[in-house]
Amino acid sequence: MVFEVRDWDGAGRLGELEVPRSGVTVETPALMPVVNPHVQTVDPGRLESEFGAEILITNAYVLHGSDDLRDDVLERGVHDVLGFDGAVVTDSGSFQLAEYGDVDVDTQEIIQFQLDIGSGVGTPVDVPTPPDVPRERAEAELAETQDRLELADSLETGDMLVNAPIQGSTYSDLRESAARHADGTGLDVFPVGAMVPLLNDYRYGEVIEAVTAAKRGLGTDRPVHLFGAGHPMMFALAVAAGCDLFDSAAYALYARDDRYLTARGTHRLDELDYLPCSCPVCATHDPGSLRALDGEARHERLAEHNLHASFAEIRRVKQAIRAGNLLELVEERARSHPAMADGYRALLERGEQLEATDPASKGTFFYVSGESADRPEVRRHHDRLSRLPVSGEVLLAEELSGIEDEYDEVWRVVPPFGPTPSALHETYPMTAELPSRLADRAFERAADGVARLADENPEASLTLVHRGWPDSALGQVPEDVELIDLAGT
Repeated sequence: MVFEVRDWDGAGRLGELEVPRSGVTVETPALMPVVNPHVQTVDPGRLESEFGAEILITNAYVLHGSDDLRDDVLERGVHDVLGFDGAVVTDSGSFQLAEYGDVDVDTQEIIQFQLDIGSGVGTPVDVPTPPDVPRERAEAELAETQDRLELADSLETGDMLVNAPIQGSTYSDLRESAARHADGTGLDVFPVGAMVPLLNDYRYGEVIEAVTAAKRGLGTDRPVHLFGAGHPMMFALAVAAGCDLFDSAAYALYARDDRYLTARGTHRLDELDYLPCSCPVCATHDPGSLRALDGEARHERLAEHNLHASFAEIRRVKQAIRAGNLLELVEERARSHPAMADGYRALLERGEQLEATDPASKGTFFYVSGESADRPEVRRHHDRLSRLPVSGEVLLAEELSGIEDEYDEVWRVVPPFGPTPSALHETYPMTAELPSRLADRAFERAADGVARLADENPEASLTLVHRGWPDSALGQVPEDVELIDLAGT
């Protein structure tokens, strides 16, 4: 299995996943439209030619149990039956197991079937444990999943890649240990499973906790699939957390409920007066003309729009990674829904994970919200600057005050970055674009930097010149640092 990372931003990455059996290399992040073998709202061949899909996912369990399709797909292969030349991922029946409590295939049988029909990436029958179950159940079902992964690893699968789903319910330590176990197998792609209940309930903070826990147990070169995350509003956040693959049934399911997807949320068609999109569907229709179509035609047009909106967001995310401003896109998306803000804050709580792969230098840092103060670039700046020695009488100045000549050293203090030697003031990220009205969190982070510099240099005498910092920030400054408030002089 070859997965090569070409660009990083936070834990997000542009990569290339080679799927040898399908004869293609998929650029990630990638969206995999879900194709129901029986109900194809959009023809799979069009997914490739009109929407740019390089990879899709369909259900091997449904094909295996279909009197109409089983023999045909075994004879012709899944690519020919679907009319799709890209990479084909097949699920195993685990979704049906989660929904109905039982399936009539086992891992060995379904892996062999996926091998026989030409799947590029196959999946064992794992046990998807829902959120909030007792820990004893989560542990028992995780142990069963791990046994099935080991069985899948022992089977002869040729050049078919095999998924290693990561379970563990809402227990972060179980997710992390499950990922470490999966990483130790010879399997290839690592889906974070049983996410649909959390996504349906807008528990995005817990989704990010599950993803970041799984990422801690995996090597940095492991491709990660976030199962069930098909809404475009989630893509930027999930990619920033380190996810590479997404499967979307939402484009079709929402269309059948007359719902219209955007990167900022979902609208019901009967509530729209305008179509806020310029895709081919929206460029040739208005809400009234869409509503006037008969059911099947309307659902197909809405599904096409939903696909265009989803693939456009994936491209937007890729460009943000390349430009080094993925987290600014995530912050923009976090303003669209309170649950998205929860997810973003959960991500920033794992800043050390983001910082580990975040490039040391990018373009201009844009401070666009209070959360910007907790981005990995700020964390890295604090870590590095606290290690620089200072001595004697040291002035830490938010702005020039005419007393600089009285001190042995003068450092600038720019919220949220904190103290910085003058020689580094024109280097990244100190070239940041900052608003004139900063949230209190920016000053609190700057005060953290002052405190760390003081702790690392107890022999130095520090003076902080500021202009009206909030009490929440000043309370973090050590007592032996002299304070001069220019707003009060």
